Amino acid sequence: MASITELLAQAAAALEPVSGTPRLDAEVLLSLVTGKDRSHFRAWPERELDWVEVEKYRGLCERRRQGVPVAYLTGTREFWSREFRVTEAVLIPRPETELLVELVLPLCRQPRPRILDLGTGSGILAITLALEVPLAEITALDLSDAALDVARANARALGAERVRFLRSDWFAALPLTQRFDLIVANPPYIAAGDPHLEQGDVRFEPALALSSGPDGLDALRRITAESWSFLTEGGWLAVEHGYDQEGGVAKLFVDRGFTRVASHLDLQGNARVTVGQRGVR
Repeated sequence: MASITELLAQAAAALEPVSGTPRLDAEVLLSLVTGKDRSHFRAWPERELDWVEVEKYRGLCERRRQGVPVAYLTGTREFWSREFRVTEAVLIPRPETELLVELVLPLCRQPRPRILDLGTGSGILAITLALEVPLAEITALDLSDAALDVARANARALGAERVRFLRSDWFAALPLTQRFDLIVANPPYIAAGDPHLEQGDVRFEPALALSSGPDGLDALRRITAESWSFLTEGGWLAVEHGYDQEGGVAKLFVDRGFTRVASHLDLQGNARVTVGQRGVR
């Protein structure tokens, strides 16, 4: 037997070298084992866990100490105040991607906007937009069958079953006649060989969702080049990118002919999302 106080103190100390939030990680994993909210641990710190719970908890903490992200251990991550299922087949949703949702919601002005989500992963963008814009017609594409399975499960769980999910290498599965009022993407944008790929949580995330060519812009080049043919006149393209890629991405937009190109800052003051409009003749 061991008390909550003892277990949390031991876990936080063990996780401190590998986590920026060791105490939080320790509490989240204990919540997973006990089924109790974190506030329970503060109210009853003297409560003792049985050895089955203790062993399960220590096993999870050891996996976290080895670097496995908390989201993969719990199987969930919150995005836009909703809980999404995640597995090692998908990128872990990050708070900065909520900026993309904030920026595109005002662009959905049509009664039934047609929206395309490229590289949907766990489906956070497609599903969030479907729930926030109930009449939208949304198509979500991904090259990974495993990722699409996760996205479809999230859509069912959250009540966004109208989203159409397709396996596709970017635009390849779409008919050339199809048009969208809005295209969104959170593509891979880390440069191959970037040392950050060998650090922290990203070591466990799918490489397909992270890295994209020598400068990280290969996917963004293809998206900006090919999206033009799939946008309605006046349609919008909005993409997430790296904190230091604002100039390169904006140039891709302008060179392709997009107008009203603008990059927007996340809460840390980094340019994180670029938006542009296909000009109206």
